[in-house]
Amino acid sequence: MFINSKENEKIKYTKSLLKSKNRNKEKKFIIEGYRILTLAIECRVKINYVFVNEDFENKEEHRNFIAKLNNLNIKVYKTTNKIFEDFTDTKNTQGIIAVVDFIDKNNTISTDDNFILVLDRIQDPGNMGTIIRTADACGVDRIILIKGCVDIYNPKVIRSTMGSIFDMNLVYLTEEEAINTLRENNFNIVSSYLNTNNFYNDIKYKHKTALVIGNEANGISENIISNSDTLVKIPIYGKAESLNAGISSAILMYEIKKHLI
Repeated sequence: MFINSKENEKIKYTKSLLKSKNRNKEKKFIIEGYRILTLAIECRVKINYVFVNEDFENKEEHRNFIAKLNNLNIKVYKTTNKIFEDFTDTKNTQGIIAVVDFIDKNNTISTDDNFILVLDRIQDPGNMGTIIRTADACGVDRIILIKGCVDIYNPKVIRSTMGSIFDMNLVYLTEEEAINTLRENNFNIVSSYLNTNNFYNDIKYKHKTALVIGNEANGISENIISNSDTLVKIPIYGKAESLNAGISSAILMYEIKKHLI
């Protein structure tokens, strides 16, 4: 079906999902790109419908993909390149988006979890997506998102995860719930903190470790710091004051993982 009017209800509904309040109300979000949609299908994510632009069908592999979507009974709409631009803020769009349901997550941790990442009010969408992708690559069992973190269904977060959003176990907790849950499950809480003498690579990390990464501007809350078992920092040899949350979390996750395998 070809839609060429911005006033079409399907067009307006899809655009509305670019806003967090509408995503939360409808429990749906937008994913963009051929590869991430393929991963969504593999992970059995509920796909409501797909939009493609006029240029998408120029490649044979794309035409084959549309045929695959049709075989899966997924409705595909076609629209103009101009209207499609309103769905995305990327300069070099791949010409395909999908509206999918929120990912059903279990809001508890498992007794089998050995390595948990705790994100304390991470606000930058790029950082959040990169951290989720890195945690997936590093074999983190679960990510606890403390209240105040950026919306993980933000389009920039979704793009940065490169599909890891579908594989990573995510738990949403308040600060107190996170601390209590980790304590109840015998986790050693390790926090990234500049005002410590402990360098991250001098520590012997225990099984059942929870690594805490803090807010980009304000770091980890004092309450979590005071409830941490170990504080660690990454040495800075040059003139930069610090590393961003995405880079810091990657360095620390891989160091801890070495001790847990």
